[in-house]
Amino acid sequence: MPGTPAGFPMLRPRYFGIRARRAYLATKMASDATEATRIPDEAGWRTLRRFLPYLWPRHSLNLRIRLIVALLLVLAAKAITLLMPFAYKGVIDGMAPGMEPAAMLAVALVVAYAGARFGGVLFDNVRNGVFESVGQDAARRLSVDVFRHLHALSLRFHLERRTGALTRIVERGTKSIDSMLYFLVFNIGPTVLELGAVCIIFFVKFGWGLVAATLAMVAAYVSFTRRVTEWRLKVRKQWTEYDQRSTQRAVDSLLNYETIKYFNAEEMERRRYDEAIERLTRTTVKVETSLAALNIGQSLITNVMMAGAMGYTVWGWSRGQFTTGDVVLVNTLLIQLFRPLDMLGFVYREVRQGLIDMAAMFNLLDTPAEIQDVPGAADLAVTAGHVRFEGVRFGYEPGREILKGIDLDVPSGTTVAVVGPSGAGKSTLSRLLYRFYEPTTGRITIDGQDISGVKQSSLRAAIGIVPQDTVLFNDTIGYNIGYGREGASQAEIKAAAKGAAIHDFIASLPDGYDSTVGERGLKLSGGEKQRVAIARTLLKDPPILILDEATSALDSRTEAAIQETLSGVAARRTAIVIAHRLSTVVDADQIVVLDAGRVAERGTHAELLRRNGLYAEMWARQQNEREAEAEAEAAE
Repeated sequence: MPGTPAGFPMLRPRYFGIRARRAYLATKMASDATEATRIPDEAGWRTLRRFLPYLWPRHSLNLRIRLIVALLLVLAAKAITLLMPFAYKGVIDGMAPGMEPAAMLAVALVVAYAGARFGGVLFDNVRNGVFESVGQDAARRLSVDVFRHLHALSLRFHLERRTGALTRIVERGTKSIDSMLYFLVFNIGPTVLELGAVCIIFFVKFGWGLVAATLAMVAAYVSFTRRVTEWRLKVRKQWTEYDQRSTQRAVDSLLNYETIKYFNAEEMERRRYDEAIERLTRTTVKVETSLAALNIGQSLITNVMMAGAMGYTVWGWSRGQFTTGDVVLVNTLLIQLFRPLDMLGFVYREVRQGLIDMAAMFNLLDTPAEIQDVPGAADLAVTAGHVRFEGVRFGYEPGREILKGIDLDVPSGTTVAVVGPSGAGKSTLSRLLYRFYEPTTGRITIDGQDISGVKQSSLRAAIGIVPQDTVLFNDTIGYNIGYGREGASQAEIKAAAKGAAIHDFIASLPDGYDSTVGERGLKLSGGEKQRVAIARTLLKDPPILILDEATSALDSRTEAAIQETLSGVAARRTAIVIAHRLSTVVDADQIVVLDAGRVAERGTHAELLRRNGLYAEMWARQQNEREAEAEAEAAE
């Protein structure tokens, strides 16, 4: 069907025979590693009801019209499908012995029968085309809502969750929407409608007996299919686990080829791989035999019903109650009803999995944001850029406090360096200033405004940061620099690059600013990535700047060059420099030494050295390390 996700069948359920389905399911089993976890029926229906507003878009009259037209086409296709058996019955009755020759009428009915079959196919395909925009729009809006909400969640949430798992939830949920809507709207719904119409026809022409038998058959078919499908889901889950293990065993063994040779372990590896494959083979047999059991049981139920219904109409024909065409009518109606039922196990599994995937997306939407703007929050008004931390206490986890009453004053236009041992809480200050977290007690102000009472967007617009680990988008250098301010012109991007002393390097590249940087910027060196980060911050032009150990991962020569650039960037701004190497902050207006979450010392470089405390001890240790490195380089 149009718009089906990758790996999805390019056949409609009504044309899916048992052999075709068996081949497809075997292929899908091998490629689909998702788990069909059971969820309560109430939760499934609650998820479905929550999704329905996306299916009826209030913002678009065109899409609502498309949905109505698609449903009308469903009814038209089903009406034509139900009329086909009557045309077939008319042809047979016209050919019965003792009837007046009516060749033209028979031919007309044959043409009508063929036309009805074509009409059903025509309406089905037109319906797919009409409905596709509705389904895709619903999937788009839901995925965008989830994506927006993910960016609104706190840093704590993202640190505790795997990014791959989050993207997988969104991907699976989005893909499930299209398939689940198709089955619900165009398979289950029409099948229920057709069942009701068939029961009415049977009641009018053949009485309550055939209706009761049909309903009993459908109930037995649905119950059997559901039970066996649930059992098969457990078997498939086990198969997926063994398949992953065998693949992992093979890959791990091949990656350790040299180690295996070193220890003469080829035979051991063969045995372990054989054991993994043997488990997979046994489970594969279970999967195939369970599918065979499902097919046999379904076929038994439908054929018993078919035999009973045909026997009943033949018996009625023998008594003169029914015509020969009535026998064909019953046969054709039941065959058409059995076609969508033949896919019931597959449809049930897909709808169940779709509800699970959608429920996971809605669970993400229901996850509350830890950091939220207070009602009526105003924009931050930065006049001078005076930053203060007043009695700030904070811990990432209860019972493990990182900051223990920090008081820090950063006057406007000055540079304050924060140094200290690892784990002292230096980088935590920048996260609190950005409001990635809220202080447990105390407050942080900018120009006298408590940042917890202003809009987060305006707060972060006023702060720029050059982080220790610069992560770039897998795009061009120009895009990564321009990310600092949306809508920046090429001239402004180049000016920022010149300010970060990276323009000449970019100009030397074959593609210039259109050169791609690779995943996370891996095509650039550490110093080049840092300069891109500096250029991006220059383009943003914030009044408050944070330099979070921006040179700690660089070699001495690159560090000196980057440090000179950073000094120029920090000029005329309120700057907080978080540093590990003390040599990079000797010119700071004030140096604050943190130790175990408290301010141990503060003052200028000279004042702290004269005090002969923790700072002086750290300075002496780092000087000795630098001298040892210099001697080692000279010896080489």
